[in-house]
This record gives sequence, structure tokens and C-alpha cells, in this order.
Amino acid sequence: MATPETHPNLMAASGIPTRLPDDPALDALAERGRDGFLSVVREYPSSSIVWALLAEGSLLAHTEGGDVAAYAYARTGYHRGLDALRRAGWKGSGPIPWDHEPNQGFLRALWALAVASVRIGDVDEAERCSQFLRDSSEEAWQELNTQEF
Repeated sequence: MATPETHPNLMAASGIPTRLPDDPALDALAERGRDGFLSVVREYPSSSIVWALLAEGSLLAHTEGGDVAAYAYARTGYHRGLDALRRAGWKGSGPIPWDHEPNQGFLRALWALAVASVRIGDVDEAERCSQFLRDSSEEAWQELNTQEF
């Protein structure tokens, strides 16, 4: 019979922070600036940060169309982030530290999805995303909760 010493405690592993690898889109955004933004999106469509930035910009419009676009952009960034997290060893739970810059794209997309969900009337999704963000990084939730959209 197996003993605890021969098998890892998989539940305990969920407390290990996940840190995504460096995101080349971050450097490209810094180098190209606002005028080169869409070229960065086209070059790095798997980057959560580009989709989060598109979502945040759309939320700033405060229009119905902007809110719907923000929802779509944020959902794309969220799913691209989930893919990256899984490749980095994330098993569906556990901390995703805000202070690790490559994680911020996913966390910002998750926050934008929560905000856009409220605006389009999808309250259940907004609550789920807000709780997911808090469970992943309380620091991210605190930081992003102060943003004005």
C-alpha cells in the first residue's frame, strides 16, 4: 500500500506560485510605443498583455460598443493567459504573483473581463472573474480595483 512518503501531496502543490516566462511583447511594446501597438498585437497574438491593453482601452470609451469589444478582448487575453499558465505548470489553482511582470497580462485581462462583464450585464461572470482574481493574487485585485474605467 502506498504511503504519504511515496506519493506527493498534490493538494499542497497548489500553493506553489506560478511565474510565466518572459513575454517578448512587453519589450516590443516599450520599443514601438503607441504608433506600433497594433503591429505588436499582430506579432504576438498569444500575449495576454496586448489583449488586456485593448480591453482596457475599450473600457475607457464608456460606450456599449466599447464594453462589448472590451469583453471580447479581455476574454481572448484571459484564455491566452490560461494556456500560458498551463504550459508553465499551473494546475488550475494556486497563486499567480502580481509582482512578476509577465503574469500581469493575464491578471489584467481577468480584471478587464470582470469589469466588462458587469457592463454588459453578465453579473455571474463578473463575480466569478473577481473571485478568481482575488484567489490568484490579492495584490493584483487590490491594485486593479483602484483603476478607473
